[in-house]
Amino acid sequence: MPRPPRRRPSPRPDDVPGLPARRAALRLLDAVLRRGEALELALHGAAQGLPREDRALTHAIAAEVLRHLPDLDALIDGATKQPLPDDAKARMVLRIALAQTLKLDTPPHAAIATALPLVDGGPRRLVHGVFGTVTRAEPLLPDPPTLPAQVAERWAAQWGAAMPLAAASAYAVRPPVDIGLRDMNETAKWTAETGGTSFAAGHVRLPEGVAIPDLPGFAQGAWWVQDIAASCAARLLGAGEGRVALDLCAAPGGKTMQLAAAGWQVTAVDQSKKRLERLSENLARTGLAAQVVQADLRQWQPDEPVDAVLLDAPCSATGIYRRHPDVLHRIGPRQIAELAELQAELLARAADWVKPGGRLVYATCSLERAEGEDQIARFLENRSDFTLATPDAATLPGGIAPTPEGWLRTLPDTLAAQGGTDGFFIAALTKEP
Repeated sequence: MPRPPRRRPSPRPDDVPGLPARRAALRLLDAVLRRGEALELALHGAAQGLPREDRALTHAIAAEVLRHLPDLDALIDGATKQPLPDDAKARMVLRIALAQTLKLDTPPHAAIATALPLVDGGPRRLVHGVFGTVTRAEPLLPDPPTLPAQVAERWAAQWGAAMPLAAASAYAVRPPVDIGLRDMNETAKWTAETGGTSFAAGHVRLPEGVAIPDLPGFAQGAWWVQDIAASCAARLLGAGEGRVALDLCAAPGGKTMQLAAAGWQVTAVDQSKKRLERLSENLARTGLAAQVVQADLRQWQPDEPVDAVLLDAPCSATGIYRRHPDVLHRIGPRQIAELAELQAELLARAADWVKPGGRLVYATCSLERAEGEDQIARFLENRSDFTLATPDAATLPGGIAPTPEGWLRTLPDTLAAQGGTDGFFIAALTKEP
């Protein structure tokens, strides 16, 4: 009796093309939204063992989900009779599938084919049905994206109702790429050779979409990538003329290179070995010199006071939300308060390392007053040996000016017509002679 023909085995879930990257994206989003890990740091573990292109896809999917999370959830909730719990796997899988279809141009059939295996043993029919209901309506995600409600409320309370609107508009625009120059006298040269635009000596804003390593001057170490707002911290210290400066929390080294190029003898201190490796690579590429120290600033101290200290303190990083959308979902009042305590501790230590008559610059890439304005106001109340030094507007990029209080603050509407800037707070303080 002839045997019946053997049925071809259906593919195992992990054999579905493209599934490993989606499975990694699910792990990555869980790390960010449930465990509060930073997107870039969690990527290594979530995508371990994947080829480069799959790692890039994993990151792209997760970043789009985070950037559009409130709007994706609104679509999902509009297609379900009972709202799915925020932490339900079905909700997360639907976010991943919809982000691919609506933002990454993945065909719906491919998005759902790689989504359903992620809920094996779960509500596959629900996921399939909700996805179909949403995509058949051919929705468009709002432009600009909707900010998380708690973030919009917090920023409105600090800066006024117009600020979250400006922040949302900035969120919809690809962040520009700025470079800092090793030789400020060559600003016109590198502006022309890169096809960019300059807002200040030593700065060029590159055209959109350029390949950084392929640009003229990169391999020769003529410049490095650095947002124009971040560059203002070192600008406030001026020319070094052989004097000694500490760059604290220095990696990956943009400010260290600025100071070295301006003639300072720089000691760059950071706790992260991996980030210091990048700093050392940047110094080697640019041919600039600095002493590099791996240390925890809560235990380390210099042998003697120095002429200048630049403290780019650990912070919430809400000022770089356009580049790192995860901060809007994992940073809240508790994390901001904890970071403000650490900043106050580091600021107090750094102040003792400044010579009489020397300069202390405090900076954070944060849009939270607790990490900027409030921090410096409290410091000045406690340290009568320091005074606020209002920056000379002539040394600053066009469009960035000192506030009436005497410090620098960039917000989402700063240089908005030119592509915007990162959100920064910077204050320069002089120690009494």
